Amino acid sequence: MSLPILAKENIVLNVSIDNKENAICSTGDILVKRGYVDAAYIEKMLEREALTSTYMGNYIAIPHGTEDAKESVKQSGISIIQVPDGVDFGNGNIVKILIGIAGKNNEHLDILSQIAIVCSEEENVEKLVRATSADEILDMFAEVN
Repeated sequence: MSLPILAKENIVLNVSIDNKENAICSTGDILVKRGYVDAAYIEKMLEREALTSTYMGNYIAIPHGTEDAKESVKQSGISIIQVPDGVDFGNGNIVKILIGIAGKNNEHLDILSQIAIVCSEEENVEKLVRATSADEILDMFAEVN
């Protein structure tokens, strides 16, 4: 059975997270529980973060696995976690929206470009941070599916 890349169940709102490692693990956890990736993928997400920060600016981080994480990906998926109070990603970079990505084959490039389109507008990021329902966020990312 094929899962949608982004579903309501992949979105968690109004969470408090104390550090970036927990933030990354939380985004990976959703992907594991929903059947997009094997548990090993979370370790690859943490490895990726150690190599280079997934903080993108504008309160957004996009945790994802390393290049060799492909065998852990069962199918492409996205998880989104809203952290209104923010979580420190180091160097004073505060993240309020975490977007975990797992891409099968080269689909992650398409997914990233769709996310970039939504998140390049500051007002869209503000809407994501203030969203009170998963549907609001789904609507903004409607193009990703």
